[in-house]
Amino acid sequence: MKIRSVSINNRKNEFMVITRAGLTYPFPYGEADPCPGLDDRISEVFVDKELGNEAFTYILESGKEGSIHIEQILECNADPNYLAGLLVYKLTLEAQAGVKDSCLSMRQIAKRLQTSVPQLYRLLDSANTRKSMSQLVALLHVLNCDVDLVVKKRVAA
Repeated sequence: MKIRSVSINNRKNEFMVITRAGLTYPFPYGEADPCPGLDDRISEVFVDKELGNEAFTYILESGKEGSIHIEQILECNADPNYLAGLLVYKLTLEAQAGVKDSCLSMRQIAKRLQTSVPQLYRLLDSANTRKSMSQLVALLHVLNCDVDLVVKKRVAA
């Protein structure tokens, strides 16, 4: 996800980030490091092209500089699509570890999943975001891993 623009709101003590998709996310100063404050205000903020427009950089009056990546912003705002993707990513890492620890060959695992070996490699590719959670859970069961689902109510902040 790319950032289109970023601005500061000193009244609310937060950055306002607009993505290329047109979504707007606030990011509080308190989450930034170094933290802007009354004695050290932000002198400049810009979308950082060196970071592939996936982050913004701010410079404080003291000369200190910090960068905030879009993933920090999405996690801070509990973006549901980002959190779902993060869960799939974590399941993928567990599946990769399970395959490494397994004594089964890739062909045997694919056969038990009733799929092809290239499809198995796509499932194990952490950069692939087009896989379903059910495929990963099936893979983990083939690897003798139990997957438990725990749903917790969030505590209001």
